[in-house]
Amino acid sequence: MVNWGRLPPPLATPRQRRGSAKAGPWAGCRQRRHKSSVFMYKVYILESKIKIKYYVGHTDNVISRLSRHNKGYVKSTKAYRPWKLIHTEEYQTKQEAYKRELQIKSYKGGEAFKKLRVKS
Repeated sequence: MVNWGRLPPPLATPRQRRGSAKAGPWAGCRQRRHKSSVFMYKVYILESKIKIKYYVGHTDNVISRLSRHNKGYVKSTKAYRPWKLIHTEEYQTKQEAYKRELQIKSYKGGEAFKKLRVKS
């Protein structure tokens, strides 16, 4: 059974839950992600097809995330469906992707944001 970022199964005894040596590699871990050189985080920009609106976010699975936006599961984008993907960038860590997302959001539709749109 593969555990992709979910919490570990509960351990049998209270002693193991406290993180004793018998608890194994999951002791004290709230969440563990699959570590691989292929595993990448992506910053993405979506454009609404019905209004002049853009959405910037980051994820590890762009296809799944775009699907969630288009199905209306994301409150902030639900009113402007459907969305199309216009730009993506890849990063090794979630922190790098989040930092870049904030940088793009700080552009506020200025020249730098327009260059990103044209580039893609």
